[in-house]
Amino acid sequence: MSKKNNALLTAALVLLAVIFIAPIAIVLMNSFKGQFFITDAPFALPNRQTFAGFENYINGIEKTGFIDAFVRSVFITVVSVFGILLFSSMAAWYIVRKNDVVSKVFYYALIFSMIVPFQMVMFTMSKTANTLGLENPVGITVLYLGFGAGLSVFMFTGFVRSIPIQLEEAASIDGCGPIRTFFSIIFPILKPTAITVSILNAMWIWNDYLLPYLVIGSEYRTIPVAVQYLQGGYGSRDMGALMAMLVLAIIPIVIFYLISQKQIIKGVIAGAVKG
Repeated sequence: MSKKNNALLTAALVLLAVIFIAPIAIVLMNSFKGQFFITDAPFALPNRQTFAGFENYINGIEKTGFIDAFVRSVFITVVSVFGILLFSSMAAWYIVRKNDVVSKVFYYALIFSMIVPFQMVMFTMSKTANTLGLENPVGITVLYLGFGAGLSVFMFTGFVRSIPIQLEEAASIDGCGPIRTFFSIIFPILKPTAITVSILNAMWIWNDYLLPYLVIGSEYRTIPVAVQYLQGGYGSRDMGALMAMLVLAIIPIVIFYLISQKQIIKGVIAGAVKG
């Protein structure tokens, strides 16, 4: 590639970076302004007149119950991701090794679930959750397991196909049962894909608004639901507190992504090549 092409590619990537970073920077900048100055000059930097310090953050935390919502979001995200990793990896291993009609039907049913829009099932899902008593932070993790299983099983299946069956046969000769074989031999090999699956699902579950809103509502607010309650009646809203809570909401997942972003690429490449 010529120097000219390199320069054009670099300029294009810089432009894309600015486009993606700009909304976050604007939200962060406005979170330190008084709420009346946000709508008047949303793109201006805070100055002596508009700077509000941490007042927006304090007001937002008090109005939304942010601490409780944060703890609840962490619990739901961690438990849901753990369940998705455990059960989808085991299901993928079973599907690949069994390879019969039943396992194939099960696999294609999971793949089909990936293309069904959430809006088509949300009302029946809400009714089912109510009937089964899943309208709580523990119950909603079961729903996340169902919605997250399709993509996760698909990714794990591609990786499991690359694992030589001789490893499992050797473990069986040494006296390992299926459960010990999976956790001692198979799951450690699945680490790159497991990390990718955990990152993708963690980002989705942490930022999800519609499912918690429909299932657990205002009684057990997660962060996205809690932030929404800053909007009052007749379109009134505390823009300063809203911006501050958005910043607090995205900080954990951004840090998590920055730490783990290399693993996403490794996992996707490994699954694609080995599948």
